Amino acid sequence: MIKEIEIVCQPEQHEDEAALKKLAASTLKTPPNQITGLKILKRSIDARGRKVVYRMQVRVYINEPYVPESYTVNYPNVSNAKPVIIIGAGPAGLFAALQCIELGLKPVILERGKDVKQRRRDLANINKQGLVNPESNYCFGEGGAGTYSDGKLYTRSTKRGDVNQVLKIFVAHGASEDILVDARPHIGTNKLPGIIIAIRETIQNAGGEVHFDRKVTELLVEFGKIKGVKTSDGETWKSDAVILATGHSARDIFEMLHRQNILIEAKPFALGVRIEHPQEIIDRAQYHCDIRGEYLPPSYYSLVEQVDGRGVFSFCMCPGGIIAPCATEDKEIVVNGWSPSKRNNPYANSGTVVQVNLDEVKGDNKDPFKLLKFQQQIEQLAFTAGGSSLVAPAQRMVDFVERRISADLPKNSYLPGTKSIELRDVLPNWIAASLQKALPVFGKKMKGYYTNEAILVGVESRTSSPVKVPRDKETLQHPQVQGLFPCGEGAGYAGGIISAAIDGINCAVASKKILDK
Repeated sequence: MIKEIEIVCQPEQHEDEAALKKLAASTLKTPPNQITGLKILKRSIDARGRKVVYRMQVRVYINEPYVPESYTVNYPNVSNAKPVIIIGAGPAGLFAALQCIELGLKPVILERGKDVKQRRRDLANINKQGLVNPESNYCFGEGGAGTYSDGKLYTRSTKRGDVNQVLKIFVAHGASEDILVDARPHIGTNKLPGIIIAIRETIQNAGGEVHFDRKVTELLVEFGKIKGVKTSDGETWKSDAVILATGHSARDIFEMLHRQNILIEAKPFALGVRIEHPQEIIDRAQYHCDIRGEYLPPSYYSLVEQVDGRGVFSFCMCPGGIIAPCATEDKEIVVNGWSPSKRNNPYANSGTVVQVNLDEVKGDNKDPFKLLKFQQQIEQLAFTAGGSSLVAPAQRMVDFVERRISADLPKNSYLPGTKSIELRDVLPNWIAASLQKALPVFGKKMKGYYTNEAILVGVESRTSSPVKVPRDKETLQHPQVQGLFPCGEGAGYAGGIISAAIDGINCAVASKKILDK
């Protein structure tokens, strides 16, 4: 007999199989020795009451053989199959490639940046010397922005595709099975690079190709149909299907499309700061305790408020995390956050941003680069305000709300350093005013949040792409170019690793239909 039930356990019991079996037996009124296996389906922390507990959906095997699930994936060899060109080796591109192989197509990935090992040197140069390589940084290179910026797998995009399919592929390539059950799954920046390498090797072993340092500079289009691409080294790559999965920061790709008279559009995004607290403040607020217990992970939060009809919300929250410099060009400041798998750093950070709509920014609404230019302008202002280096402009939270420059700044995780300024010198008035009103309200929602122990670091400006590459809802092709599939975050159709991966899978399926005609 197999039954699915919910059990509630204490934090110290959540990984104790014997204790969980006893709880299941008690719920089912079954002798514990009759339970032959127990599989956790979903697991979450419930901190609503005075005592924090774990809630689990479990599948219980009673006098029934229990065989643990295997996540090994066997792919066919596609060395001689029809090629699909995939521009970008982020989650959208990698999962598009895996899906192509399953469909009997040969993926050819062209990535402008370096492989994950080579990227490490360029990230070290960013953090230690303030040197930004425009082709290899936190956004560009194998695995995309997610590889070295956290590996959060939480998504609300369940209607777009099979989230579990994506998670199981990660597990098959080395991720912990915990991501299949946790309510907010997370791999961690320290573990994700190895998983990305394993995915690349799967693609190559199946006959797919992955080429680094291959920057696409031109799409080859004949009579409204894609025929391939050219790269900066002058090489031509031929295919009747091209998946454009370049991420939210590939500004040169938007310029290339515009130069070739391929339609792009301005798209709303969000802009603000990254806010960092000591992790213990967040733990006290969320777990209702003075000290977090050893069996509880560092806590997270999610906050949202409407201010004068404009949304202000936390984004990409990183418990036990680090604030990272994520500029992709010289003379700009961009910050993001990430956490290692154990989330064991002493700080918690989150992007806290305000929605930016087309009509709120000066300029021609028909200009597809209107919001991208605005984004660039703010990032360049932040660079200047920090002292024309990767030192970031910053302010204590209460000081920001009460409009005074901080006399000093708290210790924080941003390695290039922070400089105390009035952030209103960087942020547009309406962004600053929205944050000023929202932060005290967040403090009422979460005890301890509104404090001068928290630091605001600017600017968080790459929440999503400020440009959209349109596509048909049914075929997923660009309306002007048959065989061109705008994909993932860069095209405006995803917002994180999982949704990007799902979009890559969907675009691969759509490309198969074109190549079969």
